[in-house]
Amino acid sequence: LDLLNQRAGIASEIGKVQSQLGTSFYDPQREAQMLQDLEAANQGPFSNETIKALFREVFRASMALEEKEARAKILVQRGSPNDKTIISLPDGSQIGNGDFTIISGPCAVESYEQMDETAAALAERGVRILRGMAYKPRTSPYDFQGLGEPGLKMARQVANKYNMLITSEIMDKSQIQMMSDYTDIFWVGARNMQNSFLLKALGQVRQPVILKRGLAATLEEFLYAAEYIVSSGNPNVILVERGIRTFEKWTRNTLDISGVAILKLETHLPVVVDISHSAARRDIAIPLARAAKAVGADGLMVEVHPNPPVAMSDAKQQLSIPQFNELMDGLS
Repeated sequence: LDLLNQRAGIASEIGKVQSQLGTSFYDPQREAQMLQDLEAANQGPFSNETIKALFREVFRASMALEEKEARAKILVQRGSPNDKTIISLPDGSQIGNGDFTIISGPCAVESYEQMDETAAALAERGVRILRGMAYKPRTSPYDFQGLGEPGLKMARQVANKYNMLITSEIMDKSQIQMMSDYTDIFWVGARNMQNSFLLKALGQVRQPVILKRGLAATLEEFLYAAEYIVSSGNPNVILVERGIRTFEKWTRNTLDISGVAILKLETHLPVVVDISHSAARRDIAIPLARAAKAVGADGLMVEVHPNPPVAMSDAKQQLSIPQFNELMDGLS
């Protein structure tokens, strides 16, 4: 037992050096050579297969210890149960303070009238953060791509009218200065979650940043993406679980509710759940919203449109205004 613990201590020190050098904890060639040496030195009574199985478990335990200590050093890792980031917004409201924040609005800005009608209904229900999506990265290059800067201007005008904040997706670091004039909260979409150049650039701005989980990203990859922003100087990051791609065909993506619970344990950053992209089904919006709140999420993101069937993007997943009111009633 003493020898095993001594080995663990040495492995921990090696892990610190590897972390500083940026090298991998796992070296398959080195492990294979060690197993061959053990096999050559084995004189029984354990078989070579038993010896290799035992030491593989020792190797796994050592590597897990190295990885755990490395994770504990990243800035987004929760240090204690009471460790949490509370993000103050320009209007004095906060995210991460225990309130359940609603971020809502159409999938994309289509017209001033569309934004105005939606914002009026949302503001009446106490929503403070309005989606003002002017750049839409679509799967097909022939689909509606957004109105660009004119769309941002419309969103800003509407938000000012109803004393709301604007969040909008940024596609490239070259847009930061222009978008800063219109948006209160930058938004990094799932496709850009691992765009390290954009993430580091957003680490140097003053606005909070919404970071969406990638379509097939692990939770570890998600947190390291947030680390790019935080380590570059901006601690105000809001994580959004928006569903991951699985084999399931009855929903657009699969909402990773267990992932939300794990994130709340592993990081001090606020975690919001996007119930629109995770399922793309308005008929299960209410149970998904309840699940998000029950698991401890800090808020909800939901798309709302005055007339969803004619929406220029993601028509199937957007709620009508009456449906949104029903959802809000179901959460109270």
